[in-house]
Amino acid sequence: MLAVNYTNLRDNMKKYMDKVTDDYEIMIVTRKNNKNVVMISEESYNNLMENIHVMGNKENYDWLMKGKAQLENGLCVAHELLEVEDDE
Repeated sequence: MLAVNYTNLRDNMKKYMDKVTDDYEIMIVTRKNNKNVVMISEESYNNLMENIHVMGNKENYDWLMKGKAQLENGLCVAHELLEVEDDE
């Protein structure tokens, strides 16, 4: 996680925005009176929102945790995928 003050961010906006998007960094922009903000990439934001949605539903969460436990305990089977030709 990076921390940068507002003035430094303003003077080096492209560099910091590239760091956030290219290196998946989270950046705290420090401001007066502790009115800080956090900068993340759009991709990270979308991922976060999707996780909140999925994990916010107890049934989804329980289903995912059950699948995770099955995988960790070796209770899964790998299958080879078959190619299906399109008839069009």
